[in-house]
Amino acid sequence: MTDHALRLLRQNRRLAELAAFPFGFDLDRAAHGHVEEVRLASGGPLETVAGDDSGGTYFVCADGSVLYADSEGAAGIIGSGVDEALELVIGLPGWRDCLLLSQDDGEEKILASVAETEDEIREHYGIDEERAELRAALGFPERSPVELVGRLRAALLRTEPDYVLLNADEGCAYDLLGPAGPPLWEPVLAAGRADLARLRECDHTAWREVAEDPVRRRITLRAAQFDRAEGDPELLRHLLRHETRSSMTDELRLAAVLVGLRGDTGDLPLLLEVRETDYDTACGLGGMPEPGASADELRQWAREFDESMFGTDPSDEPVFTWTDLARDQGMTELARVTLIRELDRILMDQSALRRPDAPRTLATAPLSGLARDFEGLGDLPQALRAQRLYAALQEKGWDRVSARHTLARLEREAGELPQAVDSLAAMRDVLATPGDDSLSCWQQVNLGRFIAEEHYRLTLALADAGRTEEARALLTAADAVLGELSDNAAKGVRELAERTAARLRKVD
Repeated sequence: MTDHALRLLRQNRRLAELAAFPFGFDLDRAAHGHVEEVRLASGGPLETVAGDDSGGTYFVCADGSVLYADSEGAAGIIGSGVDEALELVIGLPGWRDCLLLSQDDGEEKILASVAETEDEIREHYGIDEERAELRAALGFPERSPVELVGRLRAALLRTEPDYVLLNADEGCAYDLLGPAGPPLWEPVLAAGRADLARLRECDHTAWREVAEDPVRRRITLRAAQFDRAEGDPELLRHLLRHETRSSMTDELRLAAVLVGLRGDTGDLPLLLEVRETDYDTACGLGGMPEPGASADELRQWAREFDESMFGTDPSDEPVFTWTDLARDQGMTELARVTLIRELDRILMDQSALRRPDAPRTLATAPLSGLARDFEGLGDLPQALRAQRLYAALQEKGWDRVSARHTLARLEREAGELPQAVDSLAAMRDVLATPGDDSLSCWQQVNLGRFIAEEHYRLTLALADAGRTEEARALLTAADAVLGELSDNAAKGVRELAERTAARLRKVD
């Protein structure tokens, strides 16, 4: 789409004033920016081109798509270009009342809804003559409300994952302005469903290609989890044999369960052979019936695993199942956005972490998992959001120190050096007064070595940043930590300590 209409508005004050009122596309408001600093989750550029009197802002993205953000924390794509967005706001001056409409609602309902909204507008000011003048001047055709609603819905559904807006300071995501797209598992499973269909057609090329590709194999097994067919035993056995190459994975366990659910004791030799692949697999397939077991015993073992770990409803799977598989398929932004919204959900309601079996206890592992996933995606700001909350919720001394050590490392890597210094200071406070006996041997184990190493690495980063006084102070603290370590724990740190001291002497 071109920006022909935008150029005309910028050149013609009369047209610009009409666009601003009554249609709420005010070029002058672009100079004021949005109500808060924002950025795209994808890291793409944003250009502010207009605003409205409710505090909403129109942004142009790198590909020309127009993103509208309101002042209440919701945003969505409304056009593939400025011209298309302008057609919308002029043709549907009450477009924000049409966000949940679709062409499936039928022409009668759409026209009635649009007419009701426009009649309410006309009670306060005119829109008909103004709309006709703007359309003619900008070269826009007269499109029906039904077509415009269809265009709006199609644009809104493109918002995720590439155009999700974040609060720049807090990192939380704006809500979707319009309808939500399909659940994550649908695009993630799409390729697996296609491969499963090819396997069922006895496509020999597919049997080889899927079995030899670890990602395709995993996704196909997940597709088979939710689409169980009587004729699948041989293809499941085939995938199970090849999944052993990946050692113990959830999909290996799933394949064994899907085979075992059939209660065919002729599968026991294969299952037992798979179990003995390595130590991790033997543990992961624990409780498997031994040779000579009955069909009922085999089914019972598989059923218990199925009920506790798998099932037939993809919406019951943990979100991390789908984000991992999305990332493995290169759906990076889809994974990132889903993880951001999951973190937002937890930050807004920490009761989501309560353990069902112990409501007064929080299960904080999802937060550390989120931090690791964001770090793997190279998104340190989001990793820090997750790790900070994770560190704040730890209770045992060991867990508090370990969480703050990771937090300091992430802050250093993100260039947040003062915050990293504070995190290490808080960690030393816990070491001094842990409140329990979990840290009684920290000086003799790897944790002690990791703590000392992070002190020296941060000291080097401070020196490189020209913060020499802070670097010298932290070096003193680092040497004190090193002095507490056992000879074995300190062995791998001394070279880094000497290099750090030499770096500071050079600076001095």
